[in-house]
Amino acid sequence: MTAPDDEVCLDDAVRIVAELMAVSARTAPKTMGTDILEIKIIKGKCKDKLAAEMRRLDREGRHNYERDSQAIEASPAVLLIGVKPHSGVGLNCAACGFDSCAAFNEASTSADFKGPNCMLRLLDLGIALGSAAKTASMHNVDNRLMIRIGVAARSVGLTKTNVCCGIPLTATGKSPFFDR
Repeated sequence: MTAPDDEVCLDDAVRIVAELMAVSARTAPKTMGTDILEIKIIKGKCKDKLAAEMRRLDREGRHNYERDSQAIEASPAVLLIGVKPHSGVGLNCAACGFDSCAAFNEASTSADFKGPNCMLRLLDLGIALGSAAKTASMHNVDNRLMIRIGVAARSVGLTKTNVCCGIPLTATGKSPFFDR
C-alpha cells in the first residue's frame, strides 16, 4: 500500500480535527443545560458554494468578503457554529434590550442575522466557539473565527441559525488567516 501525498494526509487530519472541534463545541457548558447550537462541518461542494457566496457579497460592496473567501478556499474544512431560533430563558434580565423575556419572545428582526437573541444564548455560542478554537490549537491546526462566513452561510441556506460564525481550518507552513 502506498502512502498518499503529504497534502492529502494533512487535509484528512484537518477534517478529523474539525470533528473533534465539533465535539468540543457540543459539550461546552450551556445556559440552563439546554443545547440550542447548530454545529456543521462544511467541505467539498458546500464549501465551494460558501466561498462563491462570499465573493458575491464582496461584489455587492461588503468589505473583505473576497479576502475571507480565499481563506475558505485554502481550507479543507470549515466549522459552522450558530445559535438556533430560541425563546428567552425566563430570567427577565433585560440584557437583550427588552424588559422581559415575554417582550423578547414577541420581537423579530432580520438582516445579516436574525434577532433578537438572548444574551445568555450568545454567551453559549462564544463559549462553544472558544472551546472549538482551543481544540484546533491543541492539534496545531490553523484557524480563525470569521463572522462573515456565518453571514454567507445564512445567505445560501447552509444554516438556519439566528447568528452563526465560521471557523476555516488548515495545516500549512504559514497560516493564511493572519498577516493578510
